[in-house]
Amino acid sequence: MLNLPSHMICAFCDVQNTTCSESKGTCKTSCNVEASCEYAEEVCVTLWRSRGSSVTVETLCHDPQLPLYGHRFPDYNSSTCHMKRKKAHGEVLYMCACNEEMCNQQFTFEKKNHQKVTPGHKKEKKSEIPQDKPKPLENATNVSSNGLGQIHLKNLCYFCDNMTSKCNLKEPDCVSICDKTAICEKEGEACVGIWRNNGTHLTEETLCHDTTQLLYGYTLDDYSNNDCIMKERKTAEGTMFMCSCSGEECNSRFIWEKENILLDLAWPDTTFVALSSLLPPVAIAVAVIGIFYCYRVYRKNKLHKKCENNPKCMRHQNMDCSDDCAIMMDDDRSDISSTCANNLNHNTELLPIELDTLVGKGRFAEVYKAKLKQNTSDQFETVAVKIFPYEEYVSWKMEKEIFSDINLKHENVLQFLTAEERKTDLGKQYWLITAFHSKGNLQEYLSRHIISWEDLLQLGCSLAHGVAHLHSDHTPCGRPKTPVVHRDLKSSNILVKNDQTCCVCDFGLSLRLDPSLSVDDLANSGQVGTARYMAPEVLESRINLENMESFKQADVYSMALVLWEITSRCNAIGEVKDYEPPFGSKVREHPCVESMKDNVLRDRGRPEISNSWLNHQGIQLVCETITECWDHDPEARLTAQCVAERFHEIEHLDRISERSWSEEKIPEDCTENTNK
Repeated sequence: MLNLPSHMICAFCDVQNTTCSESKGTCKTSCNVEASCEYAEEVCVTLWRSRGSSVTVETLCHDPQLPLYGHRFPDYNSSTCHMKRKKAHGEVLYMCACNEEMCNQQFTFEKKNHQKVTPGHKKEKKSEIPQDKPKPLENATNVSSNGLGQIHLKNLCYFCDNMTSKCNLKEPDCVSICDKTAICEKEGEACVGIWRNNGTHLTEETLCHDTTQLLYGYTLDDYSNNDCIMKERKTAEGTMFMCSCSGEECNSRFIWEKENILLDLAWPDTTFVALSSLLPPVAIAVAVIGIFYCYRVYRKNKLHKKCENNPKCMRHQNMDCSDDCAIMMDDDRSDISSTCANNLNHNTELLPIELDTLVGKGRFAEVYKAKLKQNTSDQFETVAVKIFPYEEYVSWKMEKEIFSDINLKHENVLQFLTAEERKTDLGKQYWLITAFHSKGNLQEYLSRHIISWEDLLQLGCSLAHGVAHLHSDHTPCGRPKTPVVHRDLKSSNILVKNDQTCCVCDFGLSLRLDPSLSVDDLANSGQVGTARYMAPEVLESRINLENMESFKQADVYSMALVLWEITSRCNAIGEVKDYEPPFGSKVREHPCVESMKDNVLRDRGRPEISNSWLNHQGIQLVCETITECWDHDPEARLTAQCVAERFHEIEHLDRISERSWSEEKIPEDCTENTNK
């Protein structure tokens, strides 16, 4: 049993950008913060991530017996931090752990040698391997030229994880895009190439594999070939071709079986007869589809004209369930655009947009106020343009996919116009074009304004409705819809509209809760978001991946903190202090996960609700709702829909109270007048 120090001292910094790369071998972090670990069993840990152009390092203390981001540390009893690659969704992730003081300030990536193979790293060819090396699987042992002994040669193969492939079945052969080689770990391993088509993506994989073992359920029966000849294999995930060979670097080129290339020429006459018999029903089906399409176009044009003459339809399209009146509007003007977002979203031409001023800047993108020129006039409408640089394509694509769901449209969700790829003087950029709201985000608004009780009801109720719509599995009209969890709800990701209601925005970390997602698909979805707003189970990486409701419950916790922010700036609570985010000065401006664990998990802390707040009956009911939403037990929290209903009840009680108060005042006034 390893004797650990009572409290390990480690480098302890939140996520930082780094220039360290896998190819450098040994790196040192820029973290100069030392921290004594809270528990005696904790060791020093370093995490290195690469996502698009973003490369970061994080240093911390962690109990090696507990999983971190779904992974454990079997090698923590080392004096140095040796990076091991871990499976991760959408990024490259390395982790290491060690048990000497400050040992995680420097780390070393796994060295790739001839005895161990790791995907994705190029191997240098040893000088003792002759160029005319015989196939190792046909003759694994070769006598050396001096006759003094035998040299066991291992195969040299191309070795890359799944990568997007440029190969297709139309060509007789194809060169792999992999540029990394490795010497196989064991004798008897052959070079393997795998090509897949899942219907939307073409991918390829190259590796070494033991010919006596199954690979994806299949035996490598063609490994004695000098060339990698692709053969089709059955799979439930689309089309898969596999080849194996034993020549040096032989899996750098894929050769398709002639049967695949000449398939069209080999069709028997009976196939043509069968196809001919199918032509009449196919023609009828095409005709029916064509008629239906023409009807839809006619109906859409009719609705479009109706929208142009009916501003009410334009403003309340989500309430009356119109498919086609999705609008982009200038929130500062009384007139409303007649351009429907549903049409523009499928426009292949770039919109005539002129950028105006920079209004926001985040980690992955910048937001500009911009002018959208109308096709029929010289007038402009104001829109917002979120611009992602070329390196942040993945972030843009994720948010675009969320926005592209037509069922996401709702008056309390930011209205989406279109997504575009643009070539500019600064290089290729990716744009998201949405509605513009001049009041800015909720955090900025609350820091500048003290709000009334009526404003609180408007803001809180609309926020709950927006989150409830995201979480719902159907639209207000009853159409089926895939639930969406935001996973980064905070006041800076909520915009304030001119009618004093909220709309949710920034879906870069959102997740569609598709029923087909498995626990493995969600394995790296546990700890996502902004630390200050993370639910206890998210901070602890203990979210229940087998129950998708768990993700919604984490959103509700974050929403409760935002509702607390709104309430803290309402004049109905009595004395209103300067704006502070949740947990205020108890944590630093941008707290790390470990700091929030101390407050939320260890101390069970929540933002303060002063006794003076409870003097107002309505505020008291709001605070009870907030308290139920940030309960430590996720299953004890209210749903977003329940919160929305609570606000409606509070509004109803408020109206009754006002009416009762007015009725009491009338007789008194009448009495006074009589006496006079």
